[in-house]
Amino acid sequence: MAHKTDIEIARAAEKRLIQEVGAKLGIPAGDLLPYGHDKAKVGAEFIAGLKDRPNGKLILVTAINPTPAGEGKTTTTVGLGDGLARIGKKSAICIREASLGPCFGMKGGAAGGGYAQVVPMEDMNLHFTGDFHAITSAHNLLAAMIDNHIYWGNDLGIDQRRVTWRRVMDMNDRALRDVVCSLGGVANGFPRQTGFDITVASEVMAILCLATDIHDLQRRLGDIIVGYTRERTPIHARDLKADGAMTVLLKDALQPNLVQSLENTPAFVHGGPFANIAHGCNSVMATTTALKLADYVVTEAGFGADLGAEKFMNIKCRKAGLAPSAVVIVATVRALKMNGGVAKADLGAENVDAVRAGCANLGRHIENVKSFGVPAVVAINHFAGDTEAEIAAVQDFVAGQGSEAILCKHWAEGSAGTEALATRVVELAEQDHHAFAPLYPDEMGLFAKIETIAKRIYRAGEVIADKKIRDQLHAWEEAGYGNLPICMAKTQYSFTTDPNLRGAPEGHSVPVREVRLAAGAGFVVAICGEIMTMPGLPSKPAAETIGLNDMGQIEGLF
Repeated sequence: MAHKTDIEIARAAEKRLIQEVGAKLGIPAGDLLPYGHDKAKVGAEFIAGLKDRPNGKLILVTAINPTPAGEGKTTTTVGLGDGLARIGKKSAICIREASLGPCFGMKGGAAGGGYAQVVPMEDMNLHFTGDFHAITSAHNLLAAMIDNHIYWGNDLGIDQRRVTWRRVMDMNDRALRDVVCSLGGVANGFPRQTGFDITVASEVMAILCLATDIHDLQRRLGDIIVGYTRERTPIHARDLKADGAMTVLLKDALQPNLVQSLENTPAFVHGGPFANIAHGCNSVMATTTALKLADYVVTEAGFGADLGAEKFMNIKCRKAGLAPSAVVIVATVRALKMNGGVAKADLGAENVDAVRAGCANLGRHIENVKSFGVPAVVAINHFAGDTEAEIAAVQDFVAGQGSEAILCKHWAEGSAGTEALATRVVELAEQDHHAFAPLYPDEMGLFAKIETIAKRIYRAGEVIADKKIRDQLHAWEEAGYGNLPICMAKTQYSFTTDPNLRGAPEGHSVPVREVRLAAGAGFVVAICGEIMTMPGLPSKPAAETIGLNDMGQIEGLF
């Protein structure tokens, strides 16, 4: 008998009213702002009243480098949250919102899968509560005010050649990467070259995800540097008096969204920066709120641990004063075989040698996570074709790394399939350890921070950056930005900047093509290799197969 699809499973879910879900965490109905019956925002006043409560345990779910074979990081995050509830723990799930770009491109939905999902699935993968639209509008309002200021006399003396603030949209559209705006004559302003990024790469997205309250949000928005004068003096968003209006557009978006898993575990779904071009974590507001309300909070960081987990530790935890109690690294036998050199078409055949070879990638991630002083456990996300010998090969390898690999069947069995993982996570989290530390100190130089990440996390032999980039980093240090962390923009598919180089390569070069100062978010972005901040659609985008059936239901999105 054929398995039910994710959307068929989601539609059959026995959802509870969102007020009942909130009550599990002690959130009064009056402090929820409902968006229909099954989703709501948590009120700002209620969140402010939680500040003196102790925090629960924070569990990070990360993964090996992603492959076309699939890893299931979000599925495991949801499954573990349900598994913790199953063994009697008061748990909550914190994941990111989905971008429309990958939904209509190649990746598809982002709410888990099988019997480990967050619902309502269609809403979460489309417009949801409108947060991404608010972020897009706030970002582009600032862009419009820059060109408008220049048009009406340019009192601030903005050098049009040095405007750094691009526009954004939440869609993959390579045609907008580089554009010329204000064409058409005097009435339309002064032509200049600019471009679009995808909304998830916007500094406004990063700011919303790192802000602690509405006042911190407006301060950070005001700190955004949009360009420079001819004398290289920075121009901030507050110089254009844009920060107030941007805050108004974002006041509702700042409040975390509450939904539920298929097993009615509370789930906060809020914010959505990509991990390959941004910092890859859900919002500080959602995570810290969940930690005040639950004993265990399971969150994820985007893509592999070399990107998402590194940024979770070095950016989010550093900025928000958080420390994970344990880390779960997700791997699949199929993905390990791909890392071991097997083509996707041949993954169905047993190949223990390829699994062992591919484990080098997993081993590198285990080493990296442990280097932050946090205990790690591996979750083997089970696929029906996995053989006992292949699973044993992974478990033996991980045991040799001083850790443990636990077989998880949450996709097929829900929380029953993660009971063993949940029990082990609790054991690790309850250990008396306080060794967590970011990879580098604040006072380290910016280029040295880039080198530290490249050499210690990616195992690179060198970082290549021309004099212009090094001079720019030095200038930012002189301007007082030297204490900021680094956000590496790099392919998610490899430890290198070559997306086709799988496994655990060493001694490679990491070329830094461009650096961007995100003064409001509070980090410096280093763009490496050929990574793009505006993705394109594949040759056959998922949008071609998405539509409504005769019953008015969405098909093809999952």
